Amino acid sequence: MHFSKLKTTLFALTKLIMTMSFLLLFFGCEQVQVKESANHVEEDSHVVSIATPISKEPVLGFSQLGSESEWRIANSSSIKNSAIESDVKLIFQNAEQSQEKQIEAIREFVKQKVDVIAIAPVVETGWDYILKEVKQAGIPVIIIDRLVDVTDPSLYVTHIGSDFYEEGRKAGKYLLDKLPKSNKPIGIVELKGTEGSTPSIARGKGFRDVISSRSDLQFLKSENADFTVAKGKEVMKKFLKEKGRDIRVLYSHNDDMTFGALEAIEEYGLVPGKDIVVITVDGTRKALEKMNEGKINLVVECNPLLGPNLIQAVKEVLKGSTLPKRIVTPENVFTQVTAEKEIASRSY
Repeated sequence: MHFSKLKTTLFALTKLIMTMSFLLLFFGCEQVQVKESANHVEEDSHVVSIATPISKEPVLGFSQLGSESEWRIANSSSIKNSAIESDVKLIFQNAEQSQEKQIEAIREFVKQKVDVIAIAPVVETGWDYILKEVKQAGIPVIIIDRLVDVTDPSLYVTHIGSDFYEEGRKAGKYLLDKLPKSNKPIGIVELKGTEGSTPSIARGKGFRDVISSRSDLQFLKSENADFTVAKGKEVMKKFLKEKGRDIRVLYSHNDDMTFGALEAIEEYGLVPGKDIVVITVDGTRKALEKMNEGKINLVVECNPLLGPNLIQAVKEVLKGSTLPKRIVTPENVFTQVTAEKEIASRSY
């Protein structure tokens, strides 16, 4: 009887020991596994955290050529605001009118592995080499505002911006209607923007192509004034000093240069808009206000609000959609008759 109870007790004790051993083995293994897992994460965390979610937000690297004018400031604001509204991460670099800085920024975008690169180029030429580097990196490029002159058009996806040549033609057509043909020469001076830039080239050519049929319309002076108020005033003062009252027409390639020229004309003792016909390109609120005062005769619009177009193009490119090689923004022409109505709705 005692032997039987002893046997039962020993059996129960053995079972208990086996159960405890199993539990110790199980929990011991679990601790080792957790420790190994912790070590694995710790060792790899300086490279990539496995638990960190990968962002699907598209990244756009944008090289803006500068902030030389009210137009350019409005252009930059439009792009920044559109990126925020569309959940596109924008890396914005201001090149301050330097092509070298633009190239540096583009190379940095490549290092950062952005999804798309957009460029508002300072000048037309000198882009082949850097755009080939970008293409080799597999990053699509969108050109906005000004054009690039490259040997291989496949180096960029599309160009978004104005038809500068047509802007020049609009200015020329207005002048033909404004001033009837004369037996005496009608002197014209021209303020161009950045040397070698698309607007300076195309706006000048379009204007000349239209007025070339009139021998009485003669260019007295034409000079680059860098799209700035200060330079516009400086160059216009020089024109007036050299040609004085022989100047009957001012054709200025942007509003900021025009504002400087208006100051120079008034300081010289002439009345802009009357003594000198003033034609300008851009269409900022201030230009329309000057037109409403009678100081500007014609504003040819150049739309700076390219942000929505650019962001939409970025999304289409990343979806694999095919875009037209040229996307031209719609634009108007404003005279002194239409200026007052337009001022109220102008956002820049």
